Amino acid sequence: MSHEGQGGAAPSVSLRGVTKRFGDFTAVRDMDLDVPRGQFFTMLGPSGCGKTTTLRMIAGFEEPSEGTVLLDGEDVTGLPAFRRPTNTVFQSYALFPHLSVERNVAFGLERRRVSKDEVRRRVGEELERVGLAREAKRKPRQLSGGQQQRVALARALVNRPAVLLLDEPLGALDLKLRKQLQIELKRIQQDVGITFIYVTHDQEEALTMSDFIAVMNRGVVEQLDGPEEIYERPSTTFVAGFIGVSNLMPGEVVSTGTGTAELRLDAGPTVRTGAAGATVGERAHAVVRPEKLQLHATNGTGPDGHPSVDGQVESSLYLGTATQVIVRLPDDTHMTVLVPNTDEEARRRLPAAGHGARLTWSTENIHMVRDLAAGAVHDDEGIKA
Repeated sequence: MSHEGQGGAAPSVSLRGVTKRFGDFTAVRDMDLDVPRGQFFTMLGPSGCGKTTTLRMIAGFEEPSEGTVLLDGEDVTGLPAFRRPTNTVFQSYALFPHLSVERNVAFGLERRRVSKDEVRRRVGEELERVGLAREAKRKPRQLSGGQQQRVALARALVNRPAVLLLDEPLGALDLKLRKQLQIELKRIQQDVGITFIYVTHDQEEALTMSDFIAVMNRGVVEQLDGPEEIYERPSTTFVAGFIGVSNLMPGEVVSTGTGTAELRLDAGPTVRTGAAGATVGERAHAVVRPEKLQLHATNGTGPDGHPSVDGQVESSLYLGTATQVIVRLPDDTHMTVLVPNTDEEARRRLPAAGHGARLTWSTENIHMVRDLAAGAVHDDEGIKA
């Protein structure tokens, strides 16, 4: 899987046939991946999917069992971490408690015997960049968690790595601070212009910051795309279910066309969806996001010509900006609908729990997804293509 860097330049990082085994367990399986130069690239997935192991192989903290790691086109497989043009920021800040903020940031430069004037200049630049110039003389224990993470970031950036690796660096922070630092991290990445490779299990975090997202599951990348493509057009059932809330309606392909397919849903109706490479008779899912569904009473009339499916309301939950309604279809599929609370009278007319409901959608908001690669075989170790 690849996306070219800016101006068609060679990728910052390339993995070729990379596999990593720990005993009988395969954490990463036969991965080919290109990370575009100068982009904010996120590896997203649940615990145990292989994302941190992949990051550690790029950093040089782990060696591949098979395959090659290239940085800026150079084979670095087998090269120790300290000889690679990378720096890593971890969730734990790992600051020296007895050193001031500026001495923490300067530590790597001083070990490389950079001149004092250049150390002073570069440390000042990075502390300014992360908003800590006034905290230069303070000790880490005098800083908040968010400030300590900024120090760790400045300490990594001051070494001017070709690639900055970030392993769930915001995981220990509270929600409000995490959201604030998401915005700051993206701004800093755009400011310094170097490649960031970010590991997280937080879908919203990935969608907020990333230029590209690699969604990983059981040791393989199931989809590599931009945030909008990942959210709007997931390519597998796993991606659809992992990114946000998805409504997956199972069915069987009954006909195919150019880039489209007709899917007979287990819930009853036959719907036309966007699909590529579908074959008649295969099992698949139609996916529609909750905010793309329209909810009507069963005896009401939806928009003319729009596909629909009937069910029964199981619950209705007021969320402030929207009302979340759960509708159970005849095949026991549960559909989540988000109705904006922009019209109080319309909200009161929503069908209540126990009542029938009709769901409709626009044809451009539904498409078909399948299990990984339409034929991948799952085993105890992961996925075999």
